[in-house]
Amino acid sequence: MENTVVKIDNLVKRYGELVALDHFSLEIKEGEVFGLLGPNGSGKTTTINCLLSLLSFDKGSIEIFGKKMTPVSYDIKKDIGIIMQNVVVSEELTVRENIDYFCGLYITDKKLRAQYVDEAIKFVGLEDFTKFYPKKLSGGLLRRLNIACGIAHKPKLIILDEPTVAVDPQSRNKILEGIQELNRSGVTIIYTSHYMEEVEQICTRIAIMDKGRKVAEGNKDELKRMIKNTETISIEVLGLGADVLAEVRALPHVYDVKYDEKVLVISCSGGKHNLIRALDTLQKHEVSFGRVYSELPTLNEVFLEITGKALRDKEE
Repeated sequence: MENTVVKIDNLVKRYGELVALDHFSLEIKEGEVFGLLGPNGSGKTTTINCLLSLLSFDKGSIEIFGKKMTPVSYDIKKDIGIIMQNVVVSEELTVRENIDYFCGLYITDKKLRAQYVDEAIKFVGLEDFTKFYPKKLSGGLLRRLNIACGIAHKPKLIILDEPTVAVDPQSRNKILEGIQELNRSGVTIIYTSHYMEEVEQICTRIAIMDKGRKVAEGNKDELKRMIKNTETISIEVLGLGADVLAEVRALPHVYDVKYDEKVLVISCSGGKHNLIRALDTLQKHEVSFGRVYSELPTLNEVFLEITGKALRDKEE
């Protein structure tokens, strides 16, 4: 049976009249890469700050590793790694010195700490930059340093808040590969991001927040089944009569049909053989067609339908 690493129960957090968390509950099991998504102002950051006991809350409870989390739960905190969106390193220390400093907050044995620092440097691929100061690093390398500082003490739970914002593709891939490698080693991960393709790639389960509440939860396939559109079929068609269009509209599971710019777009809800039925209908009427696409909904489309909002880096 999987152990519960994080248990948030009925959490309420108010800022005056504003309810930031509205009876929010969540369970994260050992070994998960758990995606926490939500538009700006949904309560993600408040949840993380409450989880870390950086914020008090009005109602509810938080347990980590089966123990109640409090501001003085240092036995719990030593097993948590935090990599926040804003890079937090010392400009006066080199790459190695920064990692050593943060590791030293948890690991007092000098020999073991030196080993852990070496392993963290190798893990994020900063071997050639150990003597560099942060101001000499690119944005991507700075993010990697930030991650190394957060994981050097080998925590069991790692919280990553937007770790790939404004980094180059090479660094982004390195970071994502690193997260998956950490997870394979047994680490439980909480991951927030505005990049849906990243969440689809690495998260085993996902919760979507809006207005301080959990509005959806499941793996990516379960979430995709929650929305109306389950398949979009696009077919290049030179000419299409009203009678054929009417027949396509009447097909099982079809809820919307558009024909524009010589492309027939069919939106389906449910069903397994929608494409075959659509092509059979065209062939029956001897309609010539070109390229055919069948697309399943993306996580971004799920998010848009559930919250009614686009997931953005910043408020507009």
